[in-house]
Amino acid sequence: MDLLFNGTATNWILILIAAFIIGLSKAGLKGIDMMNVTIMAIVFGGKASTGIVLPLLCAADILAVMYYNRHAQWPQFRKLIPWMMVGILVGVFVGKDLDESLFRKIMAVIIILTVIIMVGFEFRKSTSVPDNKLFVASTGLAAGFTTMLGNLAGAFANVYFLAMRMPKNDFIGTAAWVFLVINLFKLPFQVIYWKNITLATLQTDLYLLPALLLGFWAGLKIVARIKDDSYRKIVIVLTLLGAIVIFLK
Repeated sequence: MDLLFNGTATNWILILIAAFIIGLSKAGLKGIDMMNVTIMAIVFGGKASTGIVLPLLCAADILAVMYYNRHAQWPQFRKLIPWMMVGILVGVFVGKDLDESLFRKIMAVIIILTVIIMVGFEFRKSTSVPDNKLFVASTGLAAGFTTMLGNLAGAFANVYFLAMRMPKNDFIGTAAWVFLVINLFKLPFQVIYWKNITLATLQTDLYLLPALLLGFWAGLKIVARIKDDSYRKIVIVLTLLGAIVIFLK
């Protein structure tokens, strides 16, 4: 994008809704974020949209860390981060020249598979949590790879934190720190290597920032009313809805 986004009124409404959804998601409504990925991809295209979305995610991550910082579970953070960084490095080189239509199909398939995994974890009879290095490594690599290709790590992070049986606020607080670090780690690759974050895209982001802030405020109000037992089910339902939207796009 060489110029400030100059789309139709409909496209502006769509991306303002997407920014609002980012705020909702980072405030704790996990799973709904895939809808913003789909909306942005419709307006800008798959890879180009990641350059618009990433700075907005970083801004929302900072807000989430400020609000939920005290709930972060650092052992889980330390387990996941290194594998996600490796996944990002793989995604940097694989994703740069990936065919756009193939890119969208990969995103849809990944999310559908993720939802199936999440449902399997939710309905298993055992309440024990996975203590397996392979589970951590595979989830982290998948999250890192998909976050670089389409900001879709949230689905895999949801699988991981749901599998860990984390309470609502611990889930949100740990995810906030994970994604702040990971999204800041991604920034230089998209600026220097993919070159899809420019002064023009950042200017577009400034117009979207108020919608993001409004979404974050609304998300805090909604999440505060959700009980821990209901939160897990809501995350799964929202992730499933997001997967269906991406699949049908």
